[in-house]
Amino acid sequence: MKRPLLIALGAAALGAAGLLSAPTISPLAAQAAPAQAAAVQKTTFSIENMTCAMCPVTVTKAMKGVAGVKSVTVDFAAKTATVIYDPATATVAAIAAASTNAGYPARPAG
Repeated sequence: MKRPLLIALGAAALGAAGLLSAPTISPLAAQAAPAQAAAVQKTTFSIENMTCAMCPVTVTKAMKGVAGVKSVTVDFAAKTATVIYDPATATVAAIAAASTNAGYPARPAG
C-alpha cells in the first residue's frame, strides 16, 4: 500500500518541480512574436519538368537549401511550390534559381 502512494507522491513532486522551473515569457518577448511573423513572406512558384513522385522531393530539398527559407510545400498535381521565407535573407530569384539549378525551372506564379 505504501509503495503506490510513494510513487504517486514522487510523480507529483517531479511534476510540480517541472512547473516551477518552466521558463517565463517576458512582455518584450511576447511583443516580438508578431514582428517575427511579419518578417516572413509566402510566394508560390510554377515548377516545370516534374514528372515523377521523386521530383517534388528534389524541388523541396533544393529550395530548402536557400538560407532564409522556412518551409516548402510542393503540389505535384498543380506543378507548384509554395515557399515561406525570410525576405531579409532569401530572395524570390535565389529560390527560383535553386530549383532551376536542380533541373526544375521555377518562376513566381501569377
